[in-house]
Amino acid sequence: MESLGKQRSAPLRLAILLRHLSPRAGFTPVPTSATSVAPVECPMQFQYTLDNDALTIDQRRFYEDNGYLVIKNLVADEDIERFREEFVKICRQEVKVPGIVIMKDVTLSKSADDENTVSKLQDFILSEELFRYCTLPQIVKYVECFTGPDIMAMHTMLINKPPDTGKKTSRHPLHQDLHYFPYRPADRIVCAWTAMEKVDQRNGCLVVLPGTHKGSLKEHKYPDWEGGINKLYHGIYDY
Repeated sequence: MESLGKQRSAPLRLAILLRHLSPRAGFTPVPTSATSVAPVECPMQFQYTLDNDALTIDQRRFYEDNGYLVIKNLVADEDIERFREEFVKICRQEVKVPGIVIMKDVTLSKSADDENTVSKLQDFILSEELFRYCTLPQIVKYVECFTGPDIMAMHTMLINKPPDTGKKTSRHPLHQDLHYFPYRPADRIVCAWTAMEKVDQRNGCLVVLPGTHKGSLKEHKYPDWEGGINKLYHGIYDY
């Protein structure tokens, strides 16, 4: 590489040096000289993703603009089925995990313990089987694209969606997760989310507003909803 570098013209070497010092989108003009040199293309400067061989340039650009990325069929059906079975056992208290938080809708709090009444498992990091999701090589591979190799699992949650009881208390307003996170930097926080069954708007899918990862954190409050809300279900104020 050194011998090749010595063969480059002085203007071209200067252009490459300037590109490394001040990367930006578009083209870096090359200083004119007696010999005409073609412009050198400069890669886009990425804020939310790191250099790696997992994401394509198009995927990185999409994430920069939209704040989310869909990787289809990443987790095998066999793994999802194992996680589902463990969830059911924990809900039915056939498997007891010290410290794990089993949450229900407020209107179901006195109902029997089973998978039809539990809405969330908080801190599933305490379950050896469920935490295996966080160690799957394909999950770690993509998480590293956003965090780097020094990864820490800060919030692990399995979400279940039983049918609403008619009280409308299962609704969760649009919010920014950063509202709940006391740690930074925000640019190095990412969520890995995997659907455990087919989801759409009818049965309660994940909703993302593209581009809302940029800018400042919005003010959050309890929404003024008729019919009630669940504790800590904050939403973006005046949205």
